Amino acid sequence: MKRLKLVPDNTSLPFTKYRHLAIGMSTVIMVLAFVLLFTHGLNFGIDFEGGTVIEIETHGPADIAGLRSKLGSLELGDVQLQRFGQDNNVLIRVGAAHDSTISTDEAGQTVVRKIKAALGSTVEYRRVESVGPQVSGELIHSAVLAVLVSIAMMFAYIWFRYEWQFGVGAVLSIFHDVLATVAVFSFFQLEFNLTTIAALLTIVGYSMNDTVVVFDRIRENLRKYKKMDLGDLIDLSINETLSRTIMTSVTTLLALLALFIFGGEVIRSFTFAMIFGIVVGTYSSIYVAAPVLIWIGIKRDWGAGGLGRSKSESSAQNKA
Repeated sequence: MKRLKLVPDNTSLPFTKYRHLAIGMSTVIMVLAFVLLFTHGLNFGIDFEGGTVIEIETHGPADIAGLRSKLGSLELGDVQLQRFGQDNNVLIRVGAAHDSTISTDEAGQTVVRKIKAALGSTVEYRRVESVGPQVSGELIHSAVLAVLVSIAMMFAYIWFRYEWQFGVGAVLSIFHDVLATVAVFSFFQLEFNLTTIAALLTIVGYSMNDTVVVFDRIRENLRKYKKMDLGDLIDLSINETLSRTIMTSVTTLLALLALFIFGGEVIRSFTFAMIFGIVVGTYSSIYVAAPVLIWIGIKRDWGAGGLGRSKSESSAQNKA
């Protein structure tokens, strides 16, 4: 049997030749991302907005107009109904009460009690969640802090393992991936919740892992080819790791596509963010992280000193 090969052996694709076009496109995407965030904002889920979410299943196709009419007469405030999955699955969102005299539990219980009284036994209640405004505010702060701390720790790790130039390239790549993913959620107004934050943190780790593989090969080739043009050396390094990069991305995407199709509505935002993040992360490790090394510049004798020097090299140098 022949082995499956997504990438032929000994590829010689000129990746750095198109670095100006790629960086220009990435810059446009990042600018548009900021514009979208300031104009459209994010469609925060119950985790960040606060309120009550009730997932129901009706006997037969759901009558959204009829359900909206029944719930509208309850004077619960902002009530949204959304059909998802099957025709008989409906998600009911009720905005959080801002009355300081009522606790979150009391407000949530009141909403659930009124909705159940209005709908009666004609539906099946599959999920009920309530989050208060104070808790949702703390979750937003913690989520932003978690993403920023993870990026900072990645920069410190790359700086320690390589040089600061590599750290700058890795952080720009990660920032690009996170911002592009958030921009997609803003553009399509997809629900942004805690599972999306978990996906962003996973994307940070995945993108870093992909970038480190390329950086390791660049470091090895810097020691091996002392006089090779830096652009050609980076092209060589990317081509040498291309098969591993593509194979890892494709196998991960296959699993995520299965989860996206069959995993249900609860994890759909997580799987979508992961799918998009892996695609953009693979792109950024090639067209963002690596070309930054050309513009910033790295020491051509880097392999002979610094943190990258092995014990055998150090011993040989001392004997000399």
